[in-house]
Amino acid sequence: MSAQTPFLVFSGTKSRYLAEKICKSLGCPLGQMNIQPFADGEFSVSYEESIRGRDVFLVQSTFPSSDNLMELLLMIDAAKRASANSIIAVIPYFGWARQDRKDQPRVSIGAKLIADMLSAAGINRLITMDLHADQIQGFFNVPVDHLYASSVFLEYIQNELPLNNLCIATPDVGGTKRASSYSKYLGLPMVICYKSRLRANEVASMRVIGDVEGLDVLLIDDIVDTAGTITKAANLMMEKGAKLVRAIASHAVMSDPATQNVEESALVEMIFTDSIPYCRNSSKIRILSIADMFAEAIRRVCNGESISSLYVI
Repeated sequence: MSAQTPFLVFSGTKSRYLAEKICKSLGCPLGQMNIQPFADGEFSVSYEESIRGRDVFLVQSTFPSSDNLMELLLMIDAAKRASANSIIAVIPYFGWARQDRKDQPRVSIGAKLIADMLSAAGINRLITMDLHADQIQGFFNVPVDHLYASSVFLEYIQNELPLNNLCIATPDVGGTKRASSYSKYLGLPMVICYKSRLRANEVASMRVIGDVEGLDVLLIDDIVDTAGTITKAANLMMEKGAKLVRAIASHAVMSDPATQNVEESALVEMIFTDSIPYCRNSSKIRILSIADMFAEAIRRVCNGESISSLYVI
């Protein structure tokens, strides 16, 4: 590969499963890299092949722990020092994205800090998917290709769900724009769950705005962390007369006890992408791959082609 193509794809430790699928779609091998851990928890990064003059794509989601982010920063730094032509960070899940504004006194804006760290390390471009807030793209002074999982989810919805009795729903007001896009594209009705919180990851109250009586409900979200909000919304939909409730979400953060919450909820199915590895067992959870979408984005970036056609909604 190194003698034939101007680009190379490498992966951090925890995103290798996805990078391998991306490389399979691209028809190229995954680049050779060594990440050496030390007894005190530090690690070093080295490339095991020449990257001089190449466009280097580094695949790594920055989900917890922060080691994933640190790995990526060291990968970027090593690529810069090895004279790569350009360094493109491929971050399917951009961690810290929920800290996108100063919404109370004396708090950090974590998403901006991470953007600054990636830029200082030396990236020339970012490819990511379903940022928690679109304005995070403005935190970068390099080009950002913001992909959407909707192209993957819409194929699933149109091919596998009965649309004649389907209703689109959002588990909170913040996701109204996202759910509205699906609703308009598919020509389906939409309802909204309005929630209030006492503190992070704890919903105080919730109510439904709209009618779900006798309908199949599809809840749409971007991130599921403890699954408290989305399972509470599903249970509430059933109480309001819904026939059944499914949910789709881009990123399976799924912190404990999320899997248990999903299993014990009214949800019949919970669909995620593989932007984050989901390693637990659940009869209700299904994973759809985004590898082909990212491979196509990489291919178009290398060829200087537009990627706008990848944006279904």
